[in-house]
Amino acid sequence: MAARQWYHTLELAPGVVTPGYFDTRPIAARLPMPARLDGLRCLDIGTFDGFWAFEMERRGAGEVVAADILDERRWDWPAVVDPADYAAITERKGGGDGFSIAAEALGSRVRRLDLSVYDLDPEVHGMFDLVYIGSLLLHLRDPIGALERARAVTRGRLLSVDAFSIPLTLSAPRRPTFRLEEGGRPYWLKPSLRGLREVIIRAGFRIESGPAPFLMPPGLGHPRPELRAYAVRTRAARNMLFCSRFGDPHAAVLARPLPGAAPPGRAPRIG
Repeated sequence: MAARQWYHTLELAPGVVTPGYFDTRPIAARLPMPARLDGLRCLDIGTFDGFWAFEMERRGAGEVVAADILDERRWDWPAVVDPADYAAITERKGGGDGFSIAAEALGSRVRRLDLSVYDLDPEVHGMFDLVYIGSLLLHLRDPIGALERARAVTRGRLLSVDAFSIPLTLSAPRRPTFRLEEGGRPYWLKPSLRGLREVIIRAGFRIESGPAPFLMPPGLGHPRPELRAYAVRTRAARNMLFCSRFGDPHAAVLARPLPGAAPPGRAPRIG
């Protein structure tokens, strides 16, 4: 069994490194994730190849659960799908092969669930001391609903790391603004930094730090388009060019569930 493509850059053994689409290793120490997670129960939502799940295990977590949707047909696709984008994205996912290969190579005890963030249930999955949700909100039709479900299983902290728009942030730094991404792919709304902050607050969290912006480094498997006039005619092409050279704009937010917030999807009783 071999992964068709890798999303995460993982060192599976000394000198054996996967050619990931992104290389999250340089930013792992910069995120507001505790250096030690001894005895804590942790959840990695949208794990893909499992970098953050294995990182939490490496930091001593007592139990790590990794959640992801293995059947790409169950993702939040738009009504009209670009066949080329569908083929490329599902090829990279590879049915979750990367996670299985990495877990075996690392001797990991991380438990992976074929599970949508929308289906998180404290009565089924229990509660977690640290919930990580990374590079996922952009791909969801209902990011606030997803964060509400994450809140339902969070008894400690949520660490959200997701994409944001630099142009929107510069043009309206104090307003929560959003940009609808180009169709055909499971990419939905990209927020400004203020927009990302407000989405997390509206889902029932109290922010402790962030949003702290950074550039997610490209890995060896990231496409590197040539700098030509025709290659930058569309927003998607310009974004790909920027990300391949400098990294993908992301921001980290550390938050706690807001005491007294209504259960997910339900309005509070007033009076």
